[in-house]
Amino acid sequence: MSPGTIPTVPATKPALPTIVHLDADAFFVSCELALKPELRGKKTAVGGRERGIISSASYEARACGVYTPMPTKLALRVCPDLIMLPHTSGLYSKVSRQMFDICESLTPLVQRNSIDEGYLDIGPCGFRSLEEIERRVRAIQQRIVDELHITASFGVATNKLVSAIASKARKPRGFTIVRPGDEAAFLAPLSIGVLPGIGKKTEEKLKATGLHLVRDILRLTEDELHDRFGSFAPEVLRMARGEDDRAVHTDHEDAKSYSQQETFGHDIWDFAEIERIAKRMIDELMPAIRADGKRVKTMTVKVRYPGMEDSSTGRSLPEATDLEAPFYALVAPLLQAAWTKRRPLRLVSVRFSNVNDRATQLEMFGQTEEKKRRLAAVLDKLNTGKAPAVKRGHQLGAGE
Repeated sequence: MSPGTIPTVPATKPALPTIVHLDADAFFVSCELALKPELRGKKTAVGGRERGIISSASYEARACGVYTPMPTKLALRVCPDLIMLPHTSGLYSKVSRQMFDICESLTPLVQRNSIDEGYLDIGPCGFRSLEEIERRVRAIQQRIVDELHITASFGVATNKLVSAIASKARKPRGFTIVRPGDEAAFLAPLSIGVLPGIGKKTEEKLKATGLHLVRDILRLTEDELHDRFGSFAPEVLRMARGEDDRAVHTDHEDAKSYSQQETFGHDIWDFAEIERIAKRMIDELMPAIRADGKRVKTMTVKVRYPGMEDSSTGRSLPEATDLEAPFYALVAPLLQAAWTKRRPLRLVSVRFSNVNDRATQLEMFGQTEEKKRRLAAVLDKLNTGKAPAVKRGHQLGAGE
């Protein structure tokens, strides 16, 4: 070896797959059906009946052509016997927290990506065989069914990328394990659209050039990769090989933030609809914040365009609060500030940060705020039943 030469060390594969991706099945609908089991097996969807969109559809409804975020009126034309269910305020965040609490009984390394999906790192658990991993993860999957009466799909692999794709391979209630070294072979026969960042329009353009499956990427020369993907080419190649070195991050336990996001099945232009969805996220997150005895001061709205480009804007209140109303007024201006390009959106998210303990928060006008808080607590209790007992103005405006 010549002086100054750095020896190359072959990359070693983990002996066992230790990254698990959980993806709840038709989450909003599943939560509603847990309260209304008599509707199981029927074509059901969650959303506004008149002027809203479909937020979640059962697999029976999807088989009839109902998808998210199809306008409700179109969904009812496509599927006349579709049963529409309104959003139950506070239900989804509650079930989400319970679901991830179950996951944390297996490993403390749980990343809650959104209300209905996340990652588990089971590396520290000391499992010694693939069979033991499958048995223990399947037990978590079954606990979610038994205790929450919803289903979730799981993917187990050596990294986040492959486990996330694996969790969607056999929905609903799927379970897929990709053995170490089999990542590229697992991805090869799949549609190129399974790779993050390749949306429907990009997928159509790539198919027009002869790229249909993930394996087609691996056949391209370096110049051909660059011609099709530009500066994104190296990342696309790594994904096609099933390579990903991202770690599972666990910042939830520190209560640094509360967030929720929604990825749309089809891109959305309608500002009013996006605003309504963002306000519904506030409705979902705030009961959890109150239940934790916390208050938040800052809200950030993030939007994502079809090309996976993100834009976000945040604003802080003068004082931290655990009430919805102060944040409703921020939704429209924050959304306008973040959504600067005249393009449809693929995703919107709401995040609360600057979290304080309720006991340490000093209040002006304390009696007025405490009355509002007691009212909010009553509404939380009323809205955890089988149907929302009290609806907010923006929910009514969506045609509920």
